[in-house]
Amino acid sequence: MVAIDDRIKEIEDEIQNTHYNKATQHHVGKLKAKLAQLVEKSLKKVGGGGGGLGFGLKKTGHATAILVGFPSVGKSTLLNKLTNAESRVAAYEFTTLSVVPGMMDYEGAKIQILDLPGIICGAATGKGRGREVLSMTRNADLVLIIVDSLNLKQVDALLKELYNIGVRVNSAPPNVSITRTSKGGVNLLSTVKMTRTNLEDIRAILNIYGIHSADVSVNQDITQDQFIDVICKNRVYMPGVIAVNKMDMTRESPAEIRKKLGYDFIPISAEKGENLDKLRDAIFERLGMIKVYLKKRGQEADLNEPLIMKKGVTVGDVCDALHKDFRRKFKYGKLWGKSAKYDGQTVGVSHVLRDKDILMIVREN
Repeated sequence: MVAIDDRIKEIEDEIQNTHYNKATQHHVGKLKAKLAQLVEKSLKKVGGGGGGLGFGLKKTGHATAILVGFPSVGKSTLLNKLTNAESRVAAYEFTTLSVVPGMMDYEGAKIQILDLPGIICGAATGKGRGREVLSMTRNADLVLIIVDSLNLKQVDALLKELYNIGVRVNSAPPNVSITRTSKGGVNLLSTVKMTRTNLEDIRAILNIYGIHSADVSVNQDITQDQFIDVICKNRVYMPGVIAVNKMDMTRESPAEIRKKLGYDFIPISAEKGENLDKLRDAIFERLGMIKVYLKKRGQEADLNEPLIMKKGVTVGDVCDALHKDFRRKFKYGKLWGKSAKYDGQTVGVSHVLRDKDILMIVREN
Protein backbone atom coordinates (compact mmCIF):
# COMPACT_ATOMS: atom_id res chain seq x y z
CA MET A 1 0.00 0.00 0.00
CA VAL A 2 2.83 2.38 0.86
CA ALA A 3 4.40 1.84 -2.55
CA ILE A 4 1.10 2.60 -4.30
CA ASP A 5 0.54 5.75 -2.25
CA ASP A 6 4.07 6.96 -3.00
CA ARG A 7 3.62 6.34 -6.71
CA ILE A 8 0.27 8.17 -6.66
CA LYS A 9 1.93 11.16 -5.01
CA GLU A 10 4.77 11.14 -7.56
CA ILE A 11 2.40 11.18 -10.53
CA GLU A 12 0.16 13.83 -8.95
CA ASP A 13 3.20 16.04 -8.41
CA GLU A 14 4.39 15.53 -11.98
CA ILE A 15 0.96 16.44 -13.38
CA GLN A 16 0.80 19.52 -11.17
CA ASN A 17 4.28 20.65 -12.18
CA THR A 18 3.75 20.09 -15.90
CA HIS A 19 2.65 23.18 -17.80
CA TYR A 20 -0.40 22.03 -19.78
CA ASN A 21 -0.39 22.93 -23.47
CA LYS A 22 -0.70 21.20 -26.84
CA ALA A 23 2.88 19.96 -26.63
CA THR A 24 2.40 18.33 -23.19
CA GLN A 25 -1.27 17.32 -23.57
CA HIS A 26 -0.42 13.81 -24.79
CA HIS A 27 2.05 13.17 -21.94
CA VAL A 28 -0.36 14.47 -19.30
CA GLY A 29 -3.10 12.19 -20.64
CA LYS A 30 -0.89 9.14 -20.17
CA LEU A 31 0.03 10.26 -16.65
CA LYS A 32 -3.63 10.68 -15.74
CA ALA A 33 -4.41 7.18 -17.04
CA LYS A 34 -1.60 5.68 -14.96
CA LEU A 35 -2.78 7.64 -11.93
CA ALA A 36 -6.35 6.38 -12.36
CA GLN A 37 -5.08 2.78 -12.46
CA LEU A 38 -3.16 3.22 -9.21
CA VAL A 39 -6.07 4.91 -7.44
CA GLU A 40 -8.35 2.07 -8.54
CA LYS A 41 -5.97 -0.49 -7.04
CA SER A 42 -5.77 1.55 -3.86
CA LEU A 43 -9.56 1.74 -3.52
CA LYS A 44 -9.95 -2.00 -3.98
CA LYS A 45 -7.65 -2.61 -1.01
CA VAL A 46 -10.01 -0.71 1.32
CA GLY A 47 -13.20 -2.14 -0.17
CA GLY A 48 -14.21 1.05 -1.91
CA GLY A 49 -16.17 -0.76 -4.59
CA GLY A 50 -18.17 -3.06 -2.34
CA GLY A 51 -21.89 -3.00 -1.67
CA GLY A 52 -21.77 -2.27 2.07
CA LEU A 53 -21.42 1.15 3.62
CA GLY A 54 -18.44 0.19 5.77
CA PHE A 55 -17.80 0.64 9.49
CA GLY A 56 -20.35 -2.14 10.10
CA LEU A 57 -23.26 0.01 8.90
CA LYS A 58 -26.12 -0.98 6.61
CA LYS A 59 -28.34 1.17 4.43
CA THR A 60 -31.81 1.67 5.92
CA GLY A 61 -34.80 3.82 5.04
CA HIS A 62 -35.73 5.04 1.57
CA ALA A 63 -32.31 6.59 0.85
CA THR A 64 -28.92 7.23 2.44
CA ALA A 65 -27.09 10.57 2.54
CA ILE A 66 -23.48 10.93 3.66
CA LEU A 67 -22.57 14.06 5.65
CA VAL A 68 -19.06 15.17 4.64
CA GLY A 69 -17.02 18.04 6.02
CA PHE A 70 -13.79 19.06 7.67
CA PRO A 71 -13.54 18.84 11.47
CA SER A 72 -15.53 21.33 13.54
CA VAL A 73 -17.70 22.77 10.76
CA GLY A 74 -20.88 21.78 12.63
CA LYS A 75 -21.62 18.32 11.20
CA SER A 76 -22.60 16.81 14.55
CA THR A 77 -24.87 19.74 15.41
CA LEU A 78 -26.52 19.53 11.99
CA LEU A 79 -27.05 15.78 12.27
CA ASN A 80 -28.69 16.22 15.67
CA LYS A 81 -31.03 18.90 14.29
CA LEU A 82 -31.98 16.96 11.15
CA THR A 83 -32.39 13.54 12.79
CA ASN A 84 -32.90 11.77 16.08
CA ALA A 85 -29.20 10.93 16.38
CA GLU A 86 -27.06 11.99 19.31
CA SER A 87 -23.66 12.85 17.90
CA ARG A 88 -21.24 14.29 20.45
CA VAL A 89 -20.68 18.01 19.91
CA ALA A 90 -17.57 19.94 20.92
CA ALA A 91 -15.62 22.94 19.65
CA TYR A 92 -12.41 21.10 18.82
CA GLU A 93 -11.20 19.00 15.92
CA PHE A 94 -11.72 15.25 15.45
CA THR A 95 -14.68 15.09 17.84
CA THR A 96 -16.49 12.42 15.84
CA LEU A 97 -14.24 9.37 15.88
CA SER A 98 -16.75 6.94 14.38
CA VAL A 99 -19.63 7.08 11.90
CA VAL A 100 -22.85 8.26 13.57
CA PRO A 101 -26.14 7.30 11.87
CA GLY A 102 -29.40 9.21 12.14
CA MET A 103 -32.79 9.07 10.41
CA MET A 104 -34.44 12.16 8.94
CA ASP A 105 -38.22 11.99 8.59
CA TYR A 106 -39.33 14.11 5.65
CA GLU A 107 -43.12 14.05 5.24
CA GLY A 108 -43.14 10.27 5.55
CA ALA A 109 -39.86 9.61 3.73
CA LYS A 110 -37.15 8.02 5.87
CA ILE A 111 -33.72 9.31 4.88
CA GLN A 112 -30.69 7.86 6.64
CA ILE A 113 -27.96 10.43 7.26
CA LEU A 114 -24.47 9.30 8.24
CA ASP A 115 -22.03 11.69 9.91
CA LEU A 116 -18.54 10.71 8.77
CA PRO A 117 -15.47 11.48 10.88
CA GLY A 118 -14.06 14.90 9.99
CA ILE A 119 -12.14 14.75 6.71
CA ILE A 120 -8.62 16.16 6.45
CA CYS A 121 -6.85 17.28 3.28
CA GLY A 122 -5.23 14.29 1.62
CA ALA A 123 -7.88 11.90 2.94
CA ALA A 124 -8.30 10.26 -0.46
CA THR A 125 -4.63 9.25 -0.41
CA GLY A 126 -4.96 7.59 2.97
CA LYS A 127 -4.31 10.28 5.57
CA GLY A 128 -6.15 9.69 8.85
CA ARG A 129 -7.90 6.55 7.54
CA GLY A 130 -9.36 9.03 5.09
CA ARG A 131 -9.63 6.68 2.13
CA GLU A 132 -11.55 4.14 4.20
CA VAL A 133 -13.88 6.85 5.51
CA LEU A 134 -14.46 8.47 2.13
CA SER A 135 -15.05 5.12 0.41
CA MET A 136 -18.38 4.91 2.26
CA THR A 137 -19.62 7.78 0.12
CA ARG A 138 -19.44 5.64 -3.01
CA ASN A 139 -22.36 3.51 -1.85
CA ALA A 140 -24.64 6.32 -0.66
CA ASP A 141 -27.46 7.95 -2.62
CA LEU A 142 -26.47 11.55 -1.93
CA VAL A 143 -23.54 13.47 -0.47
CA LEU A 144 -24.30 16.38 1.86
CA ILE A 145 -21.30 18.71 1.95
CA ILE A 146 -21.13 21.10 4.89
CA VAL A 147 -18.60 23.93 5.11
CA ASP A 148 -17.87 26.92 7.34
CA SER A 149 -19.07 30.31 6.07
CA LEU A 150 -15.68 31.74 7.09
CA ASN A 151 -13.73 29.15 5.07
CA LEU A 152 -15.40 28.76 1.69
CA LYS A 153 -12.33 27.12 0.14
CA GLN A 154 -13.43 23.97 1.94
CA VAL A 155 -15.99 23.32 -0.82
CA ASP A 156 -13.41 22.83 -3.58
CA ALA A 157 -11.14 20.90 -1.20
CA LEU A 158 -13.93 18.44 -0.33
CA LEU A 159 -15.02 18.07 -3.95
CA LYS A 160 -11.41 17.28 -4.84
CA GLU A 161 -11.18 14.59 -2.13
CA LEU A 162 -14.41 13.01 -3.39
CA TYR A 163 -13.20 13.26 -6.99
CA ASN A 164 -10.01 11.44 -6.05
CA ILE A 165 -11.97 8.40 -4.83
CA GLY A 166 -14.08 8.28 -7.99
CA VAL A 167 -17.17 10.20 -6.82
CA ARG A 168 -18.48 12.71 -9.35
CA VAL A 169 -20.82 15.11 -7.54
CA ASN A 170 -23.73 16.58 -9.53
CA SER A 171 -22.26 15.29 -12.79
CA ALA A 172 -23.65 12.98 -15.46
CA PRO A 173 -21.72 10.09 -17.02
CA PRO A 174 -19.95 11.14 -20.26
CA ASN A 175 -21.87 10.28 -23.42
CA VAL A 176 -19.13 8.01 -24.73
CA SER A 177 -19.06 4.32 -25.61
CA ILE A 178 -16.05 2.04 -26.11
CA THR A 179 -16.43 -1.26 -27.97
CA ARG A 180 -13.37 -3.48 -27.99
CA THR A 181 -12.53 -5.12 -31.32
CA SER A 182 -10.14 -7.91 -32.28
CA LYS A 183 -8.27 -5.86 -34.88
CA GLY A 184 -8.22 -2.58 -36.79
CA GLY A 185 -6.70 -0.30 -34.17
CA VAL A 186 -8.59 2.53 -32.50
CA ASN A 187 -11.36 4.08 -34.58
CA LEU A 188 -12.96 7.32 -33.40
CA LEU A 189 -16.48 8.42 -34.35
CA SER A 190 -17.35 11.83 -32.95
CA THR A 191 -20.65 13.64 -33.44
CA VAL A 192 -19.25 16.87 -31.94
CA LYS A 193 -16.18 19.02 -32.42
CA MET A 194 -13.55 17.83 -29.95
CA THR A 195 -11.58 20.73 -28.45
CA ARG A 196 -10.25 19.22 -25.22
CA THR A 197 -8.75 15.94 -26.41
CA ASN A 198 -8.03 14.15 -29.69
CA LEU A 199 -7.54 10.74 -31.30
CA GLU A 200 -3.86 10.60 -30.36
CA ASP A 201 -4.67 11.16 -26.68
CA ILE A 202 -7.51 8.64 -26.76
CA ARG A 203 -5.29 6.02 -28.39
CA ALA A 204 -2.50 6.59 -25.84
CA ILE A 205 -4.88 6.36 -22.87
CA LEU A 206 -6.44 3.16 -24.21
CA ASN A 207 -2.98 1.66 -24.67
CA ILE A 208 -2.20 2.29 -20.99
CA TYR A 209 -5.18 0.06 -20.21
CA GLY A 210 -4.06 -2.61 -22.67
CA ILE A 211 -6.70 -1.74 -25.26
CA HIS A 212 -5.21 -1.53 -28.75
CA SER A 213 -8.27 -2.08 -30.94
CA ALA A 214 -11.63 -0.47 -30.26
CA ASP A 215 -14.45 1.57 -31.74
CA VAL A 216 -14.90 4.77 -29.73
CA SER A 217 -18.11 6.79 -30.08
CA VAL A 218 -17.98 10.31 -28.62
CA ASN A 219 -21.16 12.41 -28.39
CA GLN A 220 -19.93 15.32 -26.28
CA ASP A 221 -16.79 17.44 -26.03
CA ILE A 222 -14.99 15.43 -23.34
CA THR A 223 -11.77 15.97 -21.42
CA GLN A 224 -9.03 13.38 -20.93
CA ASP A 225 -10.29 12.85 -17.38
CA GLN A 226 -13.81 12.11 -18.58
CA PHE A 227 -12.52 9.60 -21.11
CA ILE A 228 -10.53 7.85 -18.38
CA ASP A 229 -13.71 7.75 -16.28
CA VAL A 230 -15.47 5.87 -19.08
CA ILE A 231 -12.68 3.28 -19.26
CA CYS A 232 -12.57 2.74 -15.50
CA LYS A 233 -16.30 1.94 -15.25
CA ASN A 234 -16.17 2.37 -11.47
CA ARG A 235 -17.02 6.04 -11.19
CA VAL A 236 -20.01 7.01 -9.07
CA TYR A 237 -22.20 9.85 -10.34
CA MET A 238 -24.04 11.17 -7.32
CA PRO A 239 -26.32 14.09 -6.49
CA GLY A 240 -25.02 16.47 -3.87
CA VAL A 241 -26.20 19.32 -1.68
CA ILE A 242 -23.85 21.99 -0.33
CA ALA A 243 -24.73 23.60 3.00
CA VAL A 244 -22.81 26.68 4.15
CA ASN A 245 -23.02 26.66 7.94
CA LYS A 246 -22.53 29.40 10.57
CA MET A 247 -24.14 32.05 8.38
CA ASP A 248 -24.81 33.99 11.58
CA MET A 249 -21.04 34.50 11.93
CA THR A 250 -20.36 36.10 8.55
CA ARG A 251 -21.11 39.58 7.22
CA GLU A 252 -21.40 38.33 3.64
CA SER A 253 -24.84 37.82 2.14
CA PRO A 254 -25.86 34.52 0.49
CA ALA A 255 -25.66 36.29 -2.90
CA GLU A 256 -22.07 37.38 -2.24
CA ILE A 257 -21.09 33.89 -1.12
CA ARG A 258 -22.75 32.31 -4.15
CA LYS A 259 -20.74 34.59 -6.43
CA LYS A 260 -17.52 33.54 -4.68
CA LEU A 261 -18.32 29.82 -4.65
CA GLY A 262 -19.73 29.38 -8.11
CA TYR A 263 -22.07 26.69 -6.74
CA ASP A 264 -25.65 26.64 -5.54
CA PHE A 265 -25.85 26.12 -1.80
CA ILE A 266 -28.21 26.30 1.17
CA PRO A 267 -27.21 28.96 3.76
CA ILE A 268 -27.85 27.63 7.29
CA SER A 269 -27.05 28.01 10.95
CA ALA A 270 -27.18 24.53 12.47
CA GLU A 271 -26.67 25.90 15.97
CA LYS A 272 -29.65 28.26 15.70
CA GLY A 273 -31.73 25.94 13.52
CA GLU A 274 -32.00 28.54 10.75
CA ASN A 275 -33.05 27.53 7.22
CA LEU A 276 -33.01 23.80 8.01
CA ASP A 277 -36.42 23.29 6.39
CA LYS A 278 -34.97 24.49 3.07
CA LEU A 279 -32.06 22.10 3.54
CA ARG A 280 -34.48 19.20 4.11
CA ASP A 281 -36.39 20.21 0.96
CA ALA A 282 -33.14 20.30 -1.04
CA ILE A 283 -32.04 16.87 0.19
CA PHE A 284 -35.35 15.27 -0.80
CA GLU A 285 -35.43 17.09 -4.15
CA ARG A 286 -31.86 16.12 -5.11
CA LEU A 287 -32.53 12.49 -4.18
CA GLY A 288 -35.05 12.50 -7.02
CA MET A 289 -37.88 11.06 -4.95
CA ILE A 290 -41.60 11.81 -4.86
CA LYS A 291 -44.41 11.04 -2.43
CA VAL A 292 -47.52 9.27 -3.76
CA TYR A 293 -50.57 9.12 -1.50
CA LEU A 294 -52.92 6.17 -1.92
CA LYS A 295 -56.68 6.34 -1.68
CA LYS A 296 -59.26 3.61 -1.34
CA ARG A 297 -62.69 3.91 -2.95
CA GLY A 298 -65.09 5.78 -0.67
CA GLN A 299 -62.35 6.76 1.79
CA GLU A 300 -60.04 9.70 2.36
CA ALA A 301 -56.46 9.47 1.12
CA ASP A 302 -53.83 8.28 3.61
CA LEU A 303 -51.66 11.39 3.97
CA ASN A 304 -49.61 9.99 6.85
CA GLU A 305 -47.83 7.14 5.07
CA PRO A 306 -47.02 8.02 1.46
CA LEU A 307 -45.46 5.62 -0.98
CA ILE A 308 -41.92 6.89 -1.66
CA MET A 309 -40.94 6.46 -5.31
CA LYS A 310 -38.38 7.81 -7.80
CA LYS A 311 -39.18 10.70 -10.13
CA GLY A 312 -40.58 9.54 -13.45
CA VAL A 313 -42.54 6.73 -11.84
CA THR A 314 -45.74 5.59 -13.56
CA VAL A 315 -49.03 4.27 -12.23
CA GLY A 316 -47.87 0.84 -13.36
CA ASP A 317 -44.69 1.18 -11.27
CA VAL A 318 -46.85 1.94 -8.23
CA CYS A 319 -48.87 -1.20 -8.94
CA ASP A 320 -45.66 -3.25 -9.04
CA ALA A 321 -44.48 -1.74 -5.76
CA LEU A 322 -47.74 -2.60 -4.00
CA HIS A 323 -48.27 -6.21 -5.08
CA LYS A 324 -47.27 -8.51 -7.91
CA ASP A 325 -50.91 -8.93 -8.99
CA PHE A 326 -51.88 -5.24 -9.03
CA ARG A 327 -50.67 -4.55 -12.58
CA ARG A 328 -52.26 -7.74 -13.94
CA LYS A 329 -55.63 -6.92 -12.37
CA PHE A 330 -55.42 -3.16 -13.00
CA LYS A 331 -58.60 -1.68 -14.50
CA TYR A 332 -58.01 2.06 -14.22
CA GLY A 333 -56.76 4.70 -11.82
CA LYS A 334 -58.28 7.88 -10.44
CA LEU A 335 -55.91 10.76 -9.86
CA TRP A 336 -55.77 14.02 -7.93
CA GLY A 337 -52.74 16.29 -7.83
CA LYS A 338 -50.07 18.03 -9.91
CA SER A 339 -50.01 15.49 -12.75
CA ALA A 340 -53.81 15.38 -13.13
CA LYS A 341 -55.51 17.55 -15.75
CA TYR A 342 -58.47 17.77 -13.36
CA ASP A 343 -59.43 16.23 -10.03
CA GLY A 344 -60.44 12.61 -10.33
CA GLN A 345 -58.92 12.14 -13.80
CA THR A 346 -59.04 8.56 -15.07
CA VAL A 347 -55.52 7.33 -15.91
CA GLY A 348 -53.82 4.19 -17.19
CA VAL A 349 -50.63 2.37 -16.17
CA SER A 350 -48.39 4.57 -18.35
CA HIS A 351 -49.36 7.85 -16.66
CA VAL A 352 -46.33 9.57 -15.08
CA LEU A 353 -46.91 10.72 -11.50
CA ARG A 354 -45.63 13.82 -9.68
CA ASP A 355 -44.88 14.64 -6.06
CA LYS A 356 -47.88 14.55 -3.68
CA ASP A 357 -50.24 13.01 -6.25
CA ILE A 358 -53.19 11.11 -4.78
CA LEU A 359 -53.91 7.84 -6.58
CA MET A 360 -56.82 5.43 -6.35
CA ILE A 361 -56.29 2.09 -8.10
CA VAL A 362 -59.35 0.20 -9.32
CA ARG A 363 -58.83 -3.49 -10.00
CA GLU A 364 -60.87 -6.10 -11.80
CA ASN A 365 -62.70 -8.58 -9.60
